[in-house]
Amino acid sequence: MSSRGAGGRRVSLDSKDLMIVRMLVENGRAKFREMAEQLGMSDVAVKKRVSKLERSGVIIKYTAIIDPKALGYSVVSFTGVDVEPGELMTVARRLASKEWAKGVWITAGDHAIMVEVWARDNAEMERIIREIGSIPGVKRVCPAVVTETVKPRC
Repeated sequence: MSSRGAGGRRVSLDSKDLMIVRMLVENGRAKFREMAEQLGMSDVAVKKRVSKLERSGVIIKYTAIIDPKALGYSVVSFTGVDVEPGELMTVARRLASKEWAKGVWITAGDHAIMVEVWARDNAEMERIIREIGSIPGVKRVCPAVVTETVKPRC
């Protein structure tokens, strides 16, 4: 299978590479030895494949998935932000600099920018939404508050 890595380069992945990626998505702390046993190969071979996946940009970084509620954030929203023409990257960078912005994406969907916002309570979420709306170049702010997580992002 062919995929695109960092910088849009084509990367050739075989079934073992894809299995390694799936295992690491499931458990970013998976041991090479354990993966090797499941794949029927040596741990050295798995380590080499993981290194290749990292160098090619298929694996960008390793991170933990955090439950916002465990850290005291009771309100999470995926907030659409519409912007004036020519202000897209300026607004996106400004949003990305905010502590409450846990992810910022440029999209081709209903909104130019999507922001994952974590707030401690409804009052803080309202303040953040007003703050986003006050950024020069922002035309409209459309928060969608998460009521239940069915499958967390990887």
